[in-house]
Amino acid sequence: MAKRLLVAYGLWALGGPLGLHHIYLGRDSHALLWMLTLGGFGGGWLWDFWHLPGWVAAANGATEVRGRTVPALSPLRLAGQVTVGVYFGLVAAVGLPWVPALLAQPLAVGLGVQLVSSVGDQTARAPSTLAAAFLASLLFQGRVLAVLPVSVAASMAAQRHRRYKPPGTPRHRLAARLYHLGLACLAFTAPLACRGLCGATRVLGTLLALPRSAAELLLLPFRASRLLAEVLGFTGRGSPAGDRGTGFKPSSWSERRQWAYEVLGLPAGSSAEDVHRSYRELVKLWHPDHNRHRAEEAERRFIELQEAYEELVGPRRAAAG
Repeated sequence: MAKRLLVAYGLWALGGPLGLHHIYLGRDSHALLWMLTLGGFGGGWLWDFWHLPGWVAAANGATEVRGRTVPALSPLRLAGQVTVGVYFGLVAAVGLPWVPALLAQPLAVGLGVQLVSSVGDQTARAPSTLAAAFLASLLFQGRVLAVLPVSVAASMAAQRHRRYKPPGTPRHRLAARLYHLGLACLAFTAPLACRGLCGATRVLGTLLALPRSAAELLLLPFRASRLLAEVLGFTGRGSPAGDRGTGFKPSSWSERRQWAYEVLGLPAGSSAEDVHRSYRELVKLWHPDHNRHRAEEAERRFIELQEAYEELVGPRRAAAG
């Protein structure tokens, strides 16, 4: 079916940055490049306006007379290869951080350079392009800033091995072409989408934590005033054991004695001899020097035993005196 120039210009105007006019004209490599770079970063899409008549004529079977077997060196194509190679390398660094840089960077750069090399009626030897990218990346040890020299090396290799596409290459049906283009776009955008989703999840978690932080901030004056009241002695603070985080905050004399008996492992009302005996046994058991493998717990229990012992024996000593 003959291609119409008016249809090509309409597709260029409606979906040019997505390469719709290139799909219509059977230029799939160019279409894929435009899809992944949004029309060559905008500038390439505008540049297509002057080339559409020639591309429509070529799609309708008009053959261009080639004066040589190897395409002439194009500075514009070389610049495009370097730019797209750098772009693909940076995308790989962002979207594939779990893949080793010595693998992801040269592969992405080489594929980007090879894609530009395959635009139109030209192509290049893909093995040579990829080999140059991998060697340059190995030389620079896969650093992110090495993406530019790696792209330059791959572009020079592609220009060195440039050639025309063989004439008479059969074209696939439109459905098959769209399927292949869709797979290529999916392989390019899926890592970026995954990274974007992870970033959005972290941002959402931060936003969900904001109400709790705001509540803590609003309660700060109340807590400060309560702490000040405790320091000034307007409110009771319980026993020292509660201050040390033991979880016990007795508020009366009977409760403190009951807690002391429980710490020493004795029933309430035990005799002074039982208190002395239990205290000596437990102090030996929980002495920090004998429990270096669990020093923090031993120190806490040791302090509890001393406080409990003083709670039970102190009043008796005062009464005896």
